[in-house]
Amino acid sequence: MESKKILVTGGAGYIGSHTVVQLHEAGYTPIILDDFSNSDRKVIQGIGRIIGTEVKWYECDCRDREYLEKIFILEKNIEGVIHFAASKAVGESVADPLKYYDNNLGSLITLMKVMDKSKVNKMVFSSSCTVYGQATNLPVTEESPILPAESPYGFTKQVSEEIIKDVAKSNPNFRAISLRYFNPVGAHPTSHIGELPNGVPSNLVPFITQTAAGIRDEVTVFGNDYSTPDGFCIRDYIHVVDLGNAHVKALEFLKKAKENYQVINCGTGKGNSVMEVIKAFEEVTNQQLKYRVGPRRPGDVEAIYADTSKANKLLQWETQLTLEQALEDAWDWQKKIS
Repeated sequence: MESKKILVTGGAGYIGSHTVVQLHEAGYTPIILDDFSNSDRKVIQGIGRIIGTEVKWYECDCRDREYLEKIFILEKNIEGVIHFAASKAVGESVADPLKYYDNNLGSLITLMKVMDKSKVNKMVFSSSCTVYGQATNLPVTEESPILPAESPYGFTKQVSEEIIKDVAKSNPNFRAISLRYFNPVGAHPTSHIGELPNGVPSNLVPFITQTAAGIRDEVTVFGNDYSTPDGFCIRDYIHVVDLGNAHVKALEFLKKAKENYQVINCGTGKGNSVMEVIKAFEEVTNQQLKYRVGPRRPGDVEAIYADTSKANKLLQWETQLTLEQALEDAWDWQKKIS
């Protein structure tokens, strides 16, 4: 009997590639769909080395309805879709909002139309803690108010969730979960896949590892005058392998879900400041980092970390890996690709 096919849009990306590995390990047949605008074809080979077999993939922009429909016809019996494909840099979204609205919303709407036509009715959506804006109470729960987004990127995630919720209301057979990620970090422990930013990284950890590797001169820490214990921004840093596993658990849950739509936080439940991450990296790797404090960055929230009790209870999922392990894995990956 053929194992269950899961279409993974953006499956060559950072979180997507790690989820593809976890899906294979759980007995699914992942099929990658990626336009490689923010990923590299070498990732496909890295996945193959980890799972010991070639993974099927298509080069496709999710806004290309005609080609999407062909893929759904070619790949009969797709059981569900995990939708990662989106532009994701907060700073870039502030500078170029139309790109984000077009890509992030257009791809979701086209994909859901094709899913509906093909009678594929399970979806796990890659959402973000940015939907909470600057939360007034921490940790944030799924019931925390959705405040005005701090960036166009965050707003596209808020709107995407509403679109999925409305589709779920209109179709009694449709089941979806939006996983609200906190800050994914780390790499696969084999060092065959990891975070591979195009150009200057917008995320902290690849900037740290590139600085330690001599690719960047120094890490700029954006702001030290926040109302936090040490004055630096606080985030909930989750190992990407743990996050990949959450998607597998979400798919399993959708098979028996009574409600059409759920939103679920995916984090560790613990916040670390930017400076704590820098110090932890130095300790774990014995690397001295050059860093300086710069001005605050537009779109950044002060502090956010997750209440994970819903994920623990509904999905039977919790994180297994520490920040230190994530930083060690990220550094091993950086040394391999440098």
